[in-house]
Amino acid sequence: MSGPSFKRRRVEVAVVSDVHLGTYGCHATELLRYLKSIRPRVLVLNGDIIDIWQFSKSYWPAAHMRAVRQLAGLAAKGVRIHYLTGNHDELLRKFAGTRLGALRIDNKLVLDLPHGKTWLFHGDVFDVTMRHSRWLARLGAHGYDLLILLNRLVNWGLLKLGRPRVALSKAVKDRVKSAVNLVSAFEQTAADIAADRGYRYVACGHIHCPEIRPVATAQGEVVYLNSGDWVENLTALEYTSEAGWSLYRYATDPRMQQPEPTTPAPDEADTAADMPVAALLADLLLEMNGKPAPETR
Repeated sequence: MSGPSFKRRRVEVAVVSDVHLGTYGCHATELLRYLKSIRPRVLVLNGDIIDIWQFSKSYWPAAHMRAVRQLAGLAAKGVRIHYLTGNHDELLRKFAGTRLGALRIDNKLVLDLPHGKTWLFHGDVFDVTMRHSRWLARLGAHGYDLLILLNRLVNWGLLKLGRPRVALSKAVKDRVKSAVNLVSAFEQTAADIAADRGYRYVACGHIHCPEIRPVATAQGEVVYLNSGDWVENLTALEYTSEAGWSLYRYATDPRMQQPEPTTPAPDEADTAADMPVAALLADLLLEMNGKPAPETR
């Protein structure tokens, strides 16, 4: 896949969460195209980027590696990347505080921005299922991935019959996540704690429900932000000093709806995604430490 031909948008902060690389539902190709369309100063990966829960050696498409390479390339170019751990990549929590070039792994982050301090973390700590029934959460994750496969099979059949597509997986996910949100008072709890700590904004992921809305608390109003996901919604949060926080939606970005060139120009970084794993890892480490391969734009 070639990079976009249009000029990259400058944003001060971009927040992406719940990518779930390594699963069938991940839209790595669309994420890669989005990342190539922006020029952020700070990029926050707010949890569940690589789905370690469901990681399988038998499923890691080249598109997923291209997304990882793009992130490494951004770090090599000086973009500050904060990887905040989530529940699906919780194994990385033992590495909190680790820095590799411009990449830092943490569990939470506070950004002091012109519009107000923003507290960012994944949010699984407020999910009652995660707190009390982790086995159920893991089982549900595997079931959801199977539902994604079933949904693709159903839509393939509908396409052959000339019928419109259906979103079985999204409908189930929305219902389940709405129930979790209701039981745990996810948004209100996050806002209450943020207000107690003097933050103006609180940004989470986890529940796959993109949102920007003010929440009243005993300490005053807090703006709750949720970056959504790159499985169903394909959304992100973006911040500029002029406009403040906004919600980005891939489906409504006219540039993303432009068809890809029929004969795309060779992309050295994309081609490298098919290299042997050992060579890929060595190359990625060089990039992360500020020694990037030649840039191909």
